[in-house]
Amino acid sequence: MTEATQTSAHEPAVPVKRLTVMIVDDEHDMRSLVANVLTEYGYKTVTSSSAAKALALLDKMSSPPDLLLTDVVMPGMSGPMLADELLSRFGSARVLFMSGYVERQVVQRYVVEKGFPLITKPFQLHNLCAAVKKALEAPPVTVPGQSPGEFELHTV
Repeated sequence: MTEATQTSAHEPAVPVKRLTVMIVDDEHDMRSLVANVLTEYGYKTVTSSSAAKALALLDKMSSPPDLLLTDVVMPGMSGPMLADELLSRFGSARVLFMSGYVERQVVQRYVVEKGFPLITKPFQLHNLCAAVKKALEAPPVTVPGQSPGEFELHTV
């Protein structure tokens, strides 16, 4: 993992961890745009075109991403299904959903009603960066209906 260094006149150099955002979207242009913007904003990004490929990447990662930024509606496994798998593996992972289909039942039932953060496509890039920052700073909450300690999610 790449680390930057911060220094001041009175403090020694301290490594600063770059936060990792895993971006999962089946649309190549959207995935690339989001990755480029977040990289310019200072995040390390890992991208995947499907939930299945994202799970394979998770198996190879030494630690979970700091944030999963995933589309809701994708072929095969949906974003909420991917988030459930991520949260069952790594209870402290944060999740931010994005979707252009906010009126669809899957978005309402598995994202909005469960209290997950959601950014609506199309979005302005500064709104994306603000939503990512807020999701990363949010305190953990327990998923309603789950036993305490099973897994947590973070909302913005």
